[in-house]
Amino acid sequence: MPERLALWLDLIRWNRPAGWLLLLWPTLGALWVAAHGFPGWHLLAVFTLGTVLMRSAGCCINDVADRDFDLHVKRTAQRPVTSGRIGVREALAVGAVLALAAFALVLTTNAATIAWSFAALAIALLYPYAKRVVSMPQAVLGVAFSFGIPMAFAAVQWRVPLVAWVLLLGNLFWVLAYDTEYAMVDRDDDLRIGIKTSAITLGRADVPVVMACYASFLAIWWLALAPSGLGWPFHAGLVVAAGQALWHWRLIRERTREGCFRAFRLNHWVGFAVFAGIVAGYALQ
Repeated sequence: MPERLALWLDLIRWNRPAGWLLLLWPTLGALWVAAHGFPGWHLLAVFTLGTVLMRSAGCCINDVADRDFDLHVKRTAQRPVTSGRIGVREALAVGAVLALAAFALVLTTNAATIAWSFAALAIALLYPYAKRVVSMPQAVLGVAFSFGIPMAFAAVQWRVPLVAWVLLLGNLFWVLAYDTEYAMVDRDDDLRIGIKTSAITLGRADVPVVMACYASFLAIWWLALAPSGLGWPFHAGLVVAAGQALWHWRLIRERTREGCFRAFRLNHWVGFAVFAGIVAGYALQ
């Protein structure tokens, strides 16, 4: 069992928390906005644990769907499913248990959140196969990674107002930015095996588009939350996030594997800066 547990933890990327942090900060930011401040310990626990569980379940599904492709990519060839250390059925079983645990948390909220969770699950299941047919599958991932936003509003307000969808749109641009950086790492391998990614579709326009996506994300969240009166802390958070985005430009402009992967891996600090600004803004109101 200790050996199997170690493999399961490797399967869900437990030692690489950047993935679930990328989902967590915009979800918690939306939770604070929906509640006009601290949302309470119950919803904070539900959305924090739920985010970790669903991202982990998504890793299981993604690794099963991509196992034949991952075999030919340097960075992913040793993943547990691809290398054969974990079978397909076992990986799917682990993913199912994690998803059910996340759903059990959702059941402690309300009917609106439960209803939206089915849409979130459908999009999460769709993404691993989008890269076979969609030129920019990162857009599908953007919707999947942003769906905690409407769910957060549903959990607090029993409805999903327009501002939630505006925030989702803005967050989609952020996902496009960091997942294009991620795709730039594997561009050569993906071209060889025929996977569609935004890095391949954009070609030499990849770096300018990434920076435009960062700018769109920050601008949309600024405009969407301007009526909330969050004051200087929120603006300071946006400035810090923008500064990090400019630093990422320095990392990705030469399109090296190391620079692009480092920019992706550290992207959660961009989201944290925005989230921290929201929290501080409400705290000082």
